[in-house]
Amino acid sequence: MLPKFVEGFEKVRNATDEKEVIGAISEYNLPREVVPTEYLNSAAVWDALLRSGRGMGMNAMIKNLAKMTAVGLIGQNGEATKFIEEQLVDTKRLTNERVHPMSLLLALKTYSSGHGVKGSLVWNPINTISNALEKAFYRAFPSVEPTGKRIMLGVDVSGSMDTSEVGGINMSAREAATAMAMVISNTEPNCTARAFSNKICNYDIDKGTSIQEAMKKAKRFPFDRTDCSLLMQHALDNKIEVDTFIIFTDNETNHGNIHPFQALRNHRQVSGIDAKLI
Repeated sequence: MLPKFVEGFEKVRNATDEKEVIGAISEYNLPREVVPTEYLNSAAVWDALLRSGRGMGMNAMIKNLAKMTAVGLIGQNGEATKFIEEQLVDTKRLTNERVHPMSLLLALKTYSSGHGVKGSLVWNPINTISNALEKAFYRAFPSVEPTGKRIMLGVDVSGSMDTSEVGGINMSAREAATAMAMVISNTEPNCTARAFSNKICNYDIDKGTSIQEAMKKAKRFPFDRTDCSLLMQHALDNKIEVDTFIIFTDNETNHGNIHPFQALRNHRQVSGIDAKLI
């Protein structure tokens, strides 16, 4: 006798119509990966997968939002759309399935664009899904496990951060740096954030700051060349104890009178802390 899952796999593989596929998904709790490709253009099949316990975990659901919109499940089917919105903002589920905030922000950027970075898939974004993805970004912060280290975070605010893009995704270096700064600032209990180019400034990102507000703050700082040594020098000059320096920058990493590795070495020698630089 075949194990139940294998029996279900055989049924869905040998199915002759959509009704048989949906029945097998429901009866055997089948995941998307076993469904023949020709049935993945059916809104009813995606709906069955959505309701199946094994059919679609949170990460799989996020990954397939565009496809479910393109085939008409999201948008036309108000019940399915509402169900997906509720799942996306479920803080407990986001945490249990360890959905990283950045994966949600990337999903939001892609979904809102209406087309994939690769391939020919296009769709009409549904605003309520986009809004749910943004809410999920903030609610997923508890998914990130804090290190507990004393962290000083540096965000490059030079002009090139707007023109540099993160490879393979529709996101500028400034957007990515701001988002990661928000994640770290909201999850690490001992984190101080700074914005820098050729000068360094306080960068206040509290728990109530939205991604849009954080971006506006980043753009208000003076733009100039990038001096990545400033973070270590600033900590040393102000006697701030730091275990880890984290710098978000693009490829333009000039320096002033001292190279970043020298500034780090000086900080280690004077503070007595074996600080790391990321």
